[in-house]
Parts: sequence; C-alpha cells; structure tokens
Amino acid sequence: MPASATPVKVLIIDDDLHFTQVLGRSLERQGYEARIASNGEEAITTAKAFQPEWITLDLRLEQESGLSLIEQLKDAVAGCRIVMLTGYASIPTAVEAVKLGAHNYLHKPATLQELINAFSDTPGVQQEDQGPAEVMSVDRLEWEHIQRVLAEHQGNISATARALNMHRRTLQRKLQKYAPR
Repeated sequence: MPASATPVKVLIIDDDLHFTQVLGRSLERQGYEARIASNGEEAITTAKAFQPEWITLDLRLEQESGLSLIEQLKDAVAGCRIVMLTGYASIPTAVEAVKLGAHNYLHKPATLQELINAFSDTPGVQQEDQGPAEVMSVDRLEWEHIQRVLAEHQGNISATARALNMHRRTLQRKLQKYAPR
C-alpha cells in the first residue's frame, strides 16, 4: 500500500482489455488510483491529463511498439516511472527499454507484488521477501540467444536464421511462441 496520504497514480497501457481491467482493480484494492489506455495515442492523452507517477507499458501494442512510447510518456509526465511489462521478454529489448528511460522491465505473468516492487527506488534489486533468483531454463537461454542475434540483425528473420544455422520457418515458429520462463 502506498505510504503517502494521496494514492499513487498508475497508468496501465496494454491492448489486452481484460488484463488492464484486472490489474487496475487489483491496484485500486491496494490503495492505488489506476487508469487504463489501449494504444499509443490514448496513452499519451491519458498520461497528460492524469499525470501518473507510475506507468506500466506493454512492449507490443496492436500496431505499435511500446518502446516508441517511452520518450513521449517521459516528456508528457516529468518524473514518472515506467515499467515495461511484456510476454515477449528478451535481453536486447530490456536493455533498449532501460536506455530509453524505462525504470524496470518485467516478464508476464508477473504478480501484483512483483509489479509494485519493480517501481521501487532500486530497480533490479531483489526484495528480501522473495526467494533466491531462479536459474534460467535451457529453453529460456535459447530464447535469449535468438533475441540477441535477432537484434544484431536489426530484426531481419532471414539473416538471423542464417546466423543461427536454422531454417527460417523454424525460427519464425520459435518467435511466435511466448518466451519460456
């Protein structure tokens, strides 16, 4: 629960309406004030009017990348903290998000407490009530490697497949799946 007398304002930007409604209600039950937006234009407009302290931003909105919204949101709301929340997590996108000004980066599904912790003053630092960090699975290591090579080839699937010595269609199938935990 927020420590201040006025509730912390949180803007949830995601094109999954069910997800945003559930997260919004969960935050409000914890004493936060929440608003939702489903696309970039709506997000910027809502951010300017609502002036949230915290913003959760999905990496993949329907027709746009959440990465392209980070700087616009930071300009619209000085001092806000942005946490990228995505089902398509990879090291290159996490690095890019932080370089662009995101405060933290979380993989879906994340618990409400993980999300609240992600907005803390020490990004990337594990909270005491959490257990030891999980070791990455082989599938997750493969996913991270593919994402790194894909970023090195500026998103070119054919060039990435050649670099990985993998058939292009196999690579496309692997990229369509959610990132393993």
